[in-house]
Amino acid sequence: MSAGAQAGDGLEAGKQAYEASEYAKAAQLLSAAAAAEPQKPEILLLLTKTELELQQWDAAIKSAEKAVALEPKNSVYHEWLGHAYGEKADHSSFMSALGFAKKTRREFQMAVELDGNNFAARQSLIEYDCTAPAMAGGGEDKAQPEIAEMSKLDAAEGQYAEGNCRRQKKDFAAADGEFRKALANGLKSPERVFDIGDYGTRHEEEALLVSVANLGAKIAPGDPRIGFYRGVAAILQKQKDAGTEKLLQDYLSSAPVRSGYPRPAAAHYWLGRFYENAGNAAGAREEYAKAVKEEPKNKLAQEALKRVKKG
Repeated sequence: MSAGAQAGDGLEAGKQAYEASEYAKAAQLLSAAAAAEPQKPEILLLLTKTELELQQWDAAIKSAEKAVALEPKNSVYHEWLGHAYGEKADHSSFMSALGFAKKTRREFQMAVELDGNNFAARQSLIEYDCTAPAMAGGGEDKAQPEIAEMSKLDAAEGQYAEGNCRRQKKDFAAADGEFRKALANGLKSPERVFDIGDYGTRHEEEALLVSVANLGAKIAPGDPRIGFYRGVAAILQKQKDAGTEKLLQDYLSSAPVRSGYPRPAAAHYWLGRFYENAGNAAGAREEYAKAVKEEPKNKLAQEALKRVKKG
């Protein structure tokens, strides 16, 4: 078998492992595929994403830099190099973080310059400028013109961008309004729609979650996150039927463990809330305990477990 055929097989096997959330296996397969055919940046892109899931920031930077070197005019490769630099910045000491933060913005900016229709890169750049201080190249004075430009290209994306910026500034009332408008105007990106779902979950806004689930069902039918947000909305509405429980159980059995998806601990926590609402203290304790085991620093689950133990 030729090296190219081996690389193709390795890429396909790596994709399958990645989709199954088997990231260590995926990294091994994709690294071998990249070594067999080092001129294929698409292998390096998936390897970058895999290494980010494994929290291997340095390895992710190296893979993304190789992809950019192979195709320096590819917007998506610059975008993901920006994500890799950003994670490294978030997990570095102050002085090191500053340098990586500046590289993060540079890559997002380059991605936008190479492809103005790369909305994911535009959103990443806007979020960076809404959150990063001026000394790191950010600032809301930069973000607002970027949001205006985004709004010209797509009104719903512009509203999401404004809502996200307001969220970063902890102006949640304004964020609510912008997110609702983005959903009402048919935001097309599943990742942005479900990110609003994450926001709605954190702030326990059932009406927002219903809107997220309804729009998600239109643009990404079959995505397991739809059921998760429907389930959370139903629990917030104090619904106690078995269908609500099944939504979260199905999510636990089908959803990948991946960035952008609610973690298993979150599903266990909300199952605990469901059982607690139904007066099933034993079931609630079991689910809250699972949530704490999954995420020992999950304060909501810790407090809930203490509450039902007292009861």
